[in-house]
Amino acid sequence: MTLFEAQPYDAASARKKRNLIIALVFVLIVIVLLWWQLRYWPEERIVDHFFDALQQQNYAQAYGIWMHDADWKQHPAKYSRYSYDDFIKDWGPGGEWGLIKSHKLDGAAVPHGYSGSRFAVSSGVVVVVTVNDRIADKAHIWVQKADKTLGFSPY
Repeated sequence: MTLFEAQPYDAASARKKRNLIIALVFVLIVIVLLWWQLRYWPEERIVDHFFDALQQQNYAQAYGIWMHDADWKQHPAKYSRYSYDDFIKDWGPGGEWGLIKSHKLDGAAVPHGYSGSRFAVSSGVVVVVTVNDRIADKAHIWVQKADKTLGFSPY
């Protein structure tokens, strides 16, 4: 086949192909944007459940969420490093936040590594929470990626 024997231009076919490419690019952009918005959803959900339990004054359940062990009462010695009594001192009515009446998740982020490298891998996510409408002072909760345990943020 030579250049002079080429098929005639089919405008309808070209339009369909162009529209298909545009639709695929649009779907890809939407998928990437959704992934970006929801990338820390599991960690945010855990912190939200934690604060819901605190708000309901169900400290035993909140401690189970903190330690990622619903059956923590069966083996409390396993958590002697941060005991239930210490947890109540920090998160109970006499703790830093007082009686928790409301909370709002402000967002989550993965901090850069201690080395200062932009590409250092972090082992957890920091979730920022506004507690009891205290705008100036926010709770920073560390969620360990591997086992979903909670802790106080080192950042």
